[in-house]
Amino acid sequence: METPVESPGAGVVLLTRPECHLCEDARTVVGRVTGELGVGWQELSVADAPALGARFAEELPVLFIDGVQRDFWSIDESRLRRLLTGNRTA
Repeated sequence: METPVESPGAGVVLLTRPECHLCEDARTVVGRVTGELGVGWQELSVADAPALGARFAEELPVLFIDGVQRDFWSIDESRLRRLLTGNRTA
C-alpha cells in the first residue's frame, strides 16, 4: 500500500511529471546550479507522489528547498543560486 506524500522533504527537491518540457528545462537549471555549488538534489515524479501531483498539478515543475515551495514552471537560475548561497546580491 502506498503512503501518501504530504511534503517533498528536506534539501532541494524538483517535483516533475513525465514527458514535460518545462520539467526538462528545470532539471537542467537545477542540475547546473547545484553542481556548481556542490549541493545535492533529488527529483520526485508525480507518478511516485500522486498526492503532491494533485496538489501542484497546474504548477509543475515545482522547486522546493527544505520543504518550502520556492519556484514553479520556470526555474530562475539566479534566484536559485541566491536561495542556495544566501547571497542577496548575486
